[in-house]
Order: sequence, then C-alpha cells, then structure tokens
Amino acid sequence: MTDGQRTSRRSQAWFGAQGRSGMIYRSWMRNQGFGHEVFDGRPVIGIATSASELAPCNAHLTRVAEAVKRGVWQAGGLPLQFPTMATGETLMRPTAMLYRNLMAMEVEELIRANPLDGVVLLSGCDKTTPAMLMGAASVDLPA
Repeated sequence: MTDGQRTSRRSQAWFGAQGRSGMIYRSWMRNQGFGHEVFDGRPVIGIATSASELAPCNAHLTRVAEAVKRGVWQAGGLPLQFPTMATGETLMRPTAMLYRNLMAMEVEELIRANPLDGVVLLSGCDKTTPAMLMGAASVDLPA
C-alpha cells in the first residue's frame, strides 16, 4: 500500500489527522483496547448488525458478526461493529413495515456519520434486509 492510498481512505479524516483532532479520535478507540497499530491506514470496516432477541430471524447475528470480525482482522482491516434497529414481524405491532424506512434512514446516517471505509450488512428478516440495502445504497461506500 502506498502513502497515497492510505490518505485516500475516508477513515483517515478521523484517525490519520495530526494534532489535537486526530489524537482525540484515536484516544477514544484506544480506551476500548485498540492498540496504536490499528491506526496505520488500514481500512475501517463497519459491521452493521440488527441482532436482537426480539426478532427471531435476527437472533443468530451476534455469532455471525463475531465471525465477520475475525475475517476482517485476517484480511488486514479494522472491524467496528455497530447496532441497528431490528424489525421482526413476529412481535412488532401493528406491523414491522412501518419501521422499514426509519431503519433505512438510520443505517444511512450511521454509515455516513462514522469513520468507515466499507460496511458489512448483517440482517435476517424481510423488512430488515431491504432497509439495510436501501440505507447503504444512499451512501457512497462499498457494502
């Protein structure tokens, strides 16, 4: 990887910045146990997961997210998992469809607002999957 490629990563606007701003962003991650070596310009890959015990079709996603994290580490990236709302038809009233567009907006804004170079979407229901895809399609990042 060349220096030119490193600075072109979106996450470097947060973690690669020199001075006080960069130090603050890096320190927020360091206090979670991430070492200084993860800020070497590697891609930051978000793992959006709708894991929830309230939506049976999403309940297994916690284990899936752990496997995805291992894969991102092995590929040389920095995986950062974040939760999204879960829409499951089995328990939501009157219908989960009312929340699909809200979830799409949530996914879009979470991706846009955070230092991510790419994102893996983990979902499991017929409302959750389209919502995640709709949100990710609105952001100019690999998903």
